[in-house]
Amino acid sequence: MKLLYLIADGMGGWPLKELGGKTTMEAADTPNMDELARTGIVGRAQTVPEGMLPGSDVANMALLGFNPTTYHTGRGPIEAAAQGLELAPDDLVWRLNLVTVSKLTIDGYMRDYSSGHISSDVSRPVIEKLQDKLGNDTYQFIPGIQYRHLLVQKGGANTDDANIAINPPHDITDKPIKLDLRKYSKSPLLWDLLFEAKELLDDRDINMSMANSIWPWGQGRPLSLPNFKETFGMNGAVISAVDLIKGLGYASGMSVIDVEGATGLLDTNYEGKVDAALEFLKDNDFVFVHLEGPDECGHGGDTKDKVEAISRFDANVVAPLREALKNEEVAWIITCDHYTPIVERTHTTDPVPFIINGPGCKASGVKTFSESTAKSTGLKLDKGYELLSYAIEKIGLK
Repeated sequence: MKLLYLIADGMGGWPLKELGGKTTMEAADTPNMDELARTGIVGRAQTVPEGMLPGSDVANMALLGFNPTTYHTGRGPIEAAAQGLELAPDDLVWRLNLVTVSKLTIDGYMRDYSSGHISSDVSRPVIEKLQDKLGNDTYQFIPGIQYRHLLVQKGGANTDDANIAINPPHDITDKPIKLDLRKYSKSPLLWDLLFEAKELLDDRDINMSMANSIWPWGQGRPLSLPNFKETFGMNGAVISAVDLIKGLGYASGMSVIDVEGATGLLDTNYEGKVDAALEFLKDNDFVFVHLEGPDECGHGGDTKDKVEAISRFDANVVAPLREALKNEEVAWIITCDHYTPIVERTHTTDPVPFIINGPGCKASGVKTFSESTAKSTGLKLDKGYELLSYAIEKIGLK
């Protein structure tokens, strides 16, 4: 039997007046997910443990079956795993966004956490120039994808910098940055780096993008996860545009499949992801397919595009996979990692709706798949990291 685990990042949300009281999930056209919900188990899972921030790092680690309270060290270390960086145990790895602020002062605001969704071919030379000018025995700038990069602080895990709690920039869009600047100021070296980078980014000969500041956050020691196959007994792969998911895959010994044209946005290469999943499943058991689009639209506060992103997930991922595997013995898990409500423009800790569909699954009795129908079944897994094991048991893979 093949198990497909399909994730629409940030798909969940709250009712909106502009949608007549519907959520974006309820407003989207999702006939395939609705049909799988009608014939499968539907419920909710608490992917973000109490006391942890509702990030994709925490939530996707839980979806893959690993307890974040045990294994999570920070967002930066997960993305470092995706790049195969050789790190010392006491290195501190920061996620580094290229951002747009109104001004880098205590009366400044976070204008754009992604610098206008800067492209990788524009951002990479900028990060390389920052490394050339500011990299030293303490700090190393590592290029990533689009606005998502890394800053390695050698030996930093043994310093007070490891405890600085900077807000993720997508959490403070159009909000003041003064509280974070005060936290940065607790580290003289990091404070100097922030303003030296600002000076370089202001140089139009070096940087022609919207990025006018770096934003280090999500720091932690290098990541270590149990081996996925040894834990769950399946040969698995992850397919995603973002380093976060790839890092979880690499750290747990899974195959990591790159898809050309996968952007993490609404225009991603859906067909390429589907083809890659089908090719892997010819000789293997499990694939985790992750779509970032709904989350990005939620952060942007764009209701129309988020509805469209969810509809495309159903039409361009769920539908073709169902059609290609209609004569195969397969099982499905479909969910999101967290909510990204339009009104909040960031993640929340709401339990996420899920579908489990496969042999041995008794239908929950819902007609559609949404936040409200998942709640109506009364099924809730308080430990979200148990969702995968729960599904494996229900579909008879154990």
